Amino acid sequence: MQYAVLKARHRQERDQQQPNLSLRVHRALSWLNRAEQSDDVDGRFIFLWIAFNAAYATEIDEDHRLSEQGAFRAFLEKLCAMDSGKRIDGLVWKEFSGSIRLLLDNPYVFQSFWEHQCGKISEADWKERFAIGKKRAQTALAGSNTPALLGVVFNRIYTLRNQLIHGGATWGGSVNRQQLRDCTSLMSKLVPLVIELMMDNPDSLWGEACYPVVTG
Repeated sequence: MQYAVLKARHRQERDQQQPNLSLRVHRALSWLNRAEQSDDVDGRFIFLWIAFNAAYATEIDEDHRLSEQGAFRAFLEKLCAMDSGKRIDGLVWKEFSGSIRLLLDNPYVFQSFWEHQCGKISEADWKERFAIGKKRAQTALAGSNTPALLGVVFNRIYTLRNQLIHGGATWGGSVNRQQLRDCTSLMSKLVPLVIELMMDNPDSLWGEACYPVVTG
């Protein structure tokens, strides 16, 4: 149980952590705990995404708000720079390299594919965008550029997230399950590592957490 180990550490360190970091970690751990208790892959994926969201989301002035995808890409890049032990690299290049390559070849987790299905863009447009995305990923692969590769991977995971959160999939359905299992497996290893790296770097600026705690 990764939650139990991380929660015990958080209890020991939270009084010395900046309040925003402590709040982020507390919230992320609560959803990681729920994910570990889930006995179905749909629920597990959703709870893992919420845990990740709790870790990275920042309260930003509306005039300067990044897109959500831009925000989590910047967050992942920051974590990779802090990861002196190269643990994220180990996940990306060793443990999940095969799953990541399959994910990058899968059109069902590519947003432009679905935009074509809805008649918003042409078949040629989505295929061109897909080829550009794959080329970007191949460049990252060739250069062992973990942040760049994760950026492409999380664009795919974000499409899967949208399918589930917005009701574009059936709970427990039989369609396109392999990418859901692969993404859930990756997230189940990456999210605890994200939380651990945040606690390893308590003096970094993590920004204001969204929706601060207000007691009435």
